[in-house]
Amino acid sequence: MLSSSAFNAFLKTLEEPPSYAIFILATTEKHKILPTILSRCQIFDFKRITTNDTVDHLQEIVVKEEINAEKTALQVIAQKSEGCMRDALSIMDKIVSFTNGELTYQNTLEHLNILDADYFFKLLEAMQQQQLADVMLLFDDINRKGFEGDMVLNAMAEFFRNLLVCKDEKVANLLEVVESFKDKYTSAAKKTSASYIISALNLLNEAEINYKQARNKRLHVELALIKLTYLQQAIDLTADKKKVVDKAKAVHFRALKPLEVKDVNGELAIGNKQQAKPVANGENQAKLIVEEPISKVTNPTGIESNSQSPKPKGKDAMMQTVVATQPSTSGVKGGLSKLREKIAAESSKSANQLKEIDEEQLKVAWQEYILKLRTSSKHSVVSNFEMMECRLKSPHDVLIICSGNIQAGFLKQEKTPLLEHIQHFFHNPGISIHVEQIESTEESGPIERPLSTKEQFAKMTEKYPLVKELKDRLGMELDY
Repeated sequence: MLSSSAFNAFLKTLEEPPSYAIFILATTEKHKILPTILSRCQIFDFKRITTNDTVDHLQEIVVKEEINAEKTALQVIAQKSEGCMRDALSIMDKIVSFTNGELTYQNTLEHLNILDADYFFKLLEAMQQQQLADVMLLFDDINRKGFEGDMVLNAMAEFFRNLLVCKDEKVANLLEVVESFKDKYTSAAKKTSASYIISALNLLNEAEINYKQARNKRLHVELALIKLTYLQQAIDLTADKKKVVDKAKAVHFRALKPLEVKDVNGELAIGNKQQAKPVANGENQAKLIVEEPISKVTNPTGIESNSQSPKPKGKDAMMQTVVATQPSTSGVKGGLSKLREKIAAESSKSANQLKEIDEEQLKVAWQEYILKLRTSSKHSVVSNFEMMECRLKSPHDVLIICSGNIQAGFLKQEKTPLLEHIQHFFHNPGISIHVEQIESTEESGPIERPLSTKEQFAKMTEKYPLVKELKDRLGMELDY
């Protein structure tokens, strides 16, 4: 906690230290020390003490002091100390003094106010079986023991984090729990999917963030537990819906398979580096054929031939070609033509479903939007919208007339949602909104300024002179 001036004053001593003195500077914020000081020091970076080292040291003390202590209790103390040996010794000394030298797993949990992990294994099992009644009873038991809701949410999030760690052997060393629970975590992790664990962690994190704002704390935690109980069902429904969508996309893309365009020799002319080079006025002029993705192709002669039969050569092949520069009028239409006709039919069908705009229906849509604003408690916007006028300008244009900059500002703020509402009401995405602003013809009178406290007193004394006389006689000073 030295300032820059104090460090600079201390620097002179460090440059010429006495032969009998060694200065030891201890800090947790090395970056705040001046570089000129650090360059003259030998730096030792201390790391956190591991949980196993803490347990071993506590075990040595327990043996020397002849204290009956369970190893699981020492592991809980080591985890609670978070790498600080001083805290671990203080916690153990406190518990031993209260328990007359008997250090067990249960009394350690009680004195440290830690929730037993067995509750979370029971909750997980009930959630996987969607037994909501068992989940609510377990939480009621936890609540009766005096554990706050935020502590339950935090401990449960740590429980799911440990499950996620157990899913992969590479990060299994990050699991810092009591040894007797490691097998339980590994077994539970195998039965739980990673998607469920990650979704549960997100849900618990959100619930813990919003816990302070909740008025009914217990109900807030119970809602989170209810969501966790039916979380697997929601994940399964989402997965099934995704499969249906992917299947529909696959069918759609298969329907849009491009046609193969080949030349008379059967070589692919589109899709590779080969290109047909036409020769003017020659018998060997390159011509293109379009092969339909079906089993049969109808030739111009009207005779059906199987596409799997051997391809004729020479003049017979010329009879079965369709020149690319000429439109095809054969019996079977191409897949591309069918697709174009389908899109055109859907466009005409959607165009026929468009609802025509009339003045009366437009007023209904306008009033519905004002009602939506009133439901959203936008009272200032509602009052201004009620003073505006909405009329039909053309079959596809809506005109809104407002007066003054205030109404224009509110309309500009709500223009986009209003346009979406009108388009949805008439099922017509081609509708547009035009705004016309007119200046208010009413003469605005002078705005009355509120009186200050001094002016109020002057007005009061003018009306009641005895008030001023009372002030003068008593020698009172007024604080304006």
